[in-house]
Amino acid sequence: MSPGGSPATDFSVALLGEFIALGVRDIVLSPGARSQALALAAAEFELAGLVRLRVRIDERVGGFLALGLAVETRMPVLVITTSGTAVANLHPAVLEAHHSGVPLILLTADRPEELRGIGSNQTTDQLGIFGSAVRFARDIAAPSATGFSPEYPGELAHEAFAAAAGHSSPAGPVQLNLAFREPLSAAVGTLPAITVAERVHDGRRPRVTELAPASETIVIAGQGAGPGAEVLARELGAPLVAEVASGARFGPNLVVAYRELLTDREFGGRVRRAIVFGHPTLSREVPALLQRLDVDTIVVRGPGFEDYDPGRRATHIDAASYNGEPAARVWAASWVHASRALLEVRAAQTPDARTDDRLAVAEFARAQLAVFRESATRRMLVEAVWRVTWPHDRLVFGASRLVRDADRVVPGKAIPVHANRGLAGIDGTIATATGIALASEASGSAGTTRVLLGDLTLLHDAGSMLYGAGEPRPRLQVIVGNDGGGTIFDGLEVAQTAPAGSFDRVLYTPQSVDFRALAEAYGWDYRLAGNRGELDEALAPCERPTLVEVPLSRG
Repeated sequence: MSPGGSPATDFSVALLGEFIALGVRDIVLSPGARSQALALAAAEFELAGLVRLRVRIDERVGGFLALGLAVETRMPVLVITTSGTAVANLHPAVLEAHHSGVPLILLTADRPEELRGIGSNQTTDQLGIFGSAVRFARDIAAPSATGFSPEYPGELAHEAFAAAAGHSSPAGPVQLNLAFREPLSAAVGTLPAITVAERVHDGRRPRVTELAPASETIVIAGQGAGPGAEVLARELGAPLVAEVASGARFGPNLVVAYRELLTDREFGGRVRRAIVFGHPTLSREVPALLQRLDVDTIVVRGPGFEDYDPGRRATHIDAASYNGEPAARVWAASWVHASRALLEVRAAQTPDARTDDRLAVAEFARAQLAVFRESATRRMLVEAVWRVTWPHDRLVFGASRLVRDADRVVPGKAIPVHANRGLAGIDGTIATATGIALASEASGSAGTTRVLLGDLTLLHDAGSMLYGAGEPRPRLQVIVGNDGGGTIFDGLEVAQTAPAGSFDRVLYTPQSVDFRALAEAYGWDYRLAGNRGELDEALAPCERPTLVEVPLSRG
């Protein structure tokens, strides 16, 4: 037993040691009395160099931070909380992890059985609090002074790790609800010797369905689709509709202006087969296509994602392949050319500076200066962020109007992009991006993590800008398009019918926050970029957390 005698500490050390042996490398915790044994044990394992520990005072922030870490590493991340409302604050991140197939292991501290149901402080029914959003939930009785079976922590850890990682079912969150009695902790003694297991991969072999070519096929890639969607589209000679966070937005068959073409009789009207990867959420045109009775829909199951099936009659397969001769690109090429024509900017040509004509040179200089002084627009913003982001960087989109603007215009580019589109909520965007940034830097990446979001999405997660003492500050650039409120609602039908005052009060929800002061309060760097020149300068790679504010008009 630990010095001073605490079964809670002994059990916590044994359990965390088992998780570390299985390959867990990241732990996120929020402080609390009931969870102190787990927290202090985690700190000792960090001092021993066996884990990376992140501490956040807000459990909602901690949950999304863990989500970002797991998104980047694709390994289960431990989340430690105390009892009561602390557990409930994890719910938004748990829901996103469930719908996106992200592996989290929740270690929620609780009162022992004798203190439940009698009105004890910070005590509620924690088992089942996440409902069907967790792969499983176990209520673990408080360890006692008589000890526990040496095999028991290992059995629990193996079960939780396998379920979270998706070894036998889709990956996602799990909960171990751990009761502890007083004394709630003691000094941690000698840590157990740990032999780290090799990374265990999902042993399931997906059943591959071979697809025949078809001239009227389209491939659709939503959030989390991955590069396999681009490969299949190219092999089938099919147009590729790839959302901006799909991981498949590149290649010769990419169709950027897909919204317009899906509603066109000569293009979308001729589609007879749609092959769907990932979770498409950024348009109305895609679900409308898949609901058509004359379109045969094939859904390729993703790692943990819910099957996307708005028509409720799709064929679901584990994996798709095409082994025939490369298909002709006539069908895909017609889409690509039409898309390019729709995106073509008809702008007056600027003078050619390669001349000895001083008047022509002066005119060229004036034109260039006017471009740099041009006020920022949403399209300018999304194109600038996309342009400066490269494969060694990371790009995260918030659930704001800007992700849809980007999806409409940015060209193909094979860069790492993420958005919390499992439920498409605005919760935890900065926290998720922070987790991605920390994990990518820990793996040796020299890039910058950029998160592009709207003002309300930032304010909803402003607490994530707080870094406590000893917490590393990643190369994180938060770019906020500040249009004074929720302009995403201006695009809804209700904006044409609701009284303007009521609409603004309950939907647009105007704000006038001083973002410079907000950045200073949290110790962040701040940049204001009101035009193209300032924006290009502000988006240079950063060495510490930086808030870039881009004022935008409401329209």
